[in-house]
Amino acid sequence: MNIFEAIFLGILQGVTEFLPVSSSGHLVLAEYFLDLKDAGLAFDVILHMGTLVAVMTYFYKDWLLMAKSFTGKSKDPNSRRLLFLLLIGTIPGALAGFLLEHAASTYFRSPWVVVCTLAGVAGLLFVADRLAKHEMDFNKFGLKHAFLVGLSQALAIVPGVSRSGITMTCGLFLGFTREAAARFSFLLSAPIIGGAGLYETIKLLKHGVSIMNINYLWGFAASAISGYLVIAFLMNYLKRHNFTPFVIYRLALAALVAAVLISR
Repeated sequence: MNIFEAIFLGILQGVTEFLPVSSSGHLVLAEYFLDLKDAGLAFDVILHMGTLVAVMTYFYKDWLLMAKSFTGKSKDPNSRRLLFLLLIGTIPGALAGFLLEHAASTYFRSPWVVVCTLAGVAGLLFVADRLAKHEMDFNKFGLKHAFLVGLSQALAIVPGVSRSGITMTCGLFLGFTREAAARFSFLLSAPIIGGAGLYETIKLLKHGVSIMNINYLWGFAASAISGYLVIAFLMNYLKRHNFTPFVIYRLALAALVAAVLISR
């Protein structure tokens, strides 16, 4: 893998991690059709750490308030409540990742699986975007909502589902505004990305695999910068627009990939 491939995969990860189009699905397709072979698990971990930096940086005020609440330096009930909700929402995804780790890295990494999940979640997102009420703001998130969104996040272990896509869809079905659903989705991504990254890093170090590589650093930077820009874009975009362009994109990509696979 050269520096240009590292930057390309970093941008691809950063952009698709937060848009409801599936980062894992795009990486699977890029590897399959463009013959881009990444550096394996180590590089994958580095790219995800880049997106973690992006979400931590964009929402730094929220994280700072939650940290102060956790350490007792602040008695802000809203920050303490949000921290608890994120912990509850993380549990289903963490369990799914632990129990289905092997299946996720083998059986699920098929272009046909990506085709089905891209199209299927596109349909769910369209229905939720058009038919749900979208009345509740971010402060209305409760224990039940956090757990249900967390359950939906567990499905993102399958490439093509999209962690952000399925959690936003669930938030919309629960009656939250588009902006509120996106914000909770982004905040909920940090614990799962950070936890998975730490877990995989420990495994790599135990096996003597180095994560220090100049190309890794370029991929990390590309992932972090592009991820931050996409979060900023989507949070502003959803104040006035709906998810229809992303639904169309998912369906078009699914159709295109299916056509190419059938023709081969």
